Amino acid sequence: MPDTAPSPAIDPPTRTTRQAATAPPAALTLEERLTLVNMEMTARLNEAAVAHAVNTAHIPIELVDLADVVTVPLTPTLQPQPEPYPTPVAALLQRAHHRLLTGGWCSGALVDEDGARCLLGAIRAEAGGDSGLEADAASVLLDAIRRRFGEHVDSVPSFNDAHGSGRVPMRMLDQAAGLADACGL
Repeated sequence: MPDTAPSPAIDPPTRTTRQAATAPPAALTLEERLTLVNMEMTARLNEAAVAHAVNTAHIPIELVDLADVVTVPLTPTLQPQPEPYPTPVAALLQRAHHRLLTGGWCSGALVDEDGARCLLGAIRAEAGGDSGLEADAASVLLDAIRRRFGEHVDSVPSFNDAHGSGRVPMRMLDQAAGLADACGL
């Protein structure tokens, strides 16, 4: 009889992590796929940001003071005055708006050394000494401001001085003119 020694027991191969990684993945939901793509894109953008920072680190940077940036046209053009509103308060607010467009806007004073005016300064100049008309126009302007920005706005001068440029205050002056006209003032 042939010499048969008992053979050692052979265990089935265990799954390694490499084998587990190559197993077919389960189907991902749309949300899971989007999350994975988002993570991949974020990683790519972060790599690109680092590469940009490294590639541009040698370039000297000259800081720009925003006060030096020109925000008006270099060659001023005369703006034709729009068709006046038929109501007195609306017409006053419209003229004040036009005055700010052509003469300039300022904050912190009714009129600055260059002749630019704040909202109230423009209204006062266009009112021509009629304090009742001036008060009505300021009241309508404050109402328009509060409709847009809330009841916490204390006054027209505080609203004017809270802005670094005249874009928003002048837009509110124009809207107040439309409001006054709609109210028949």
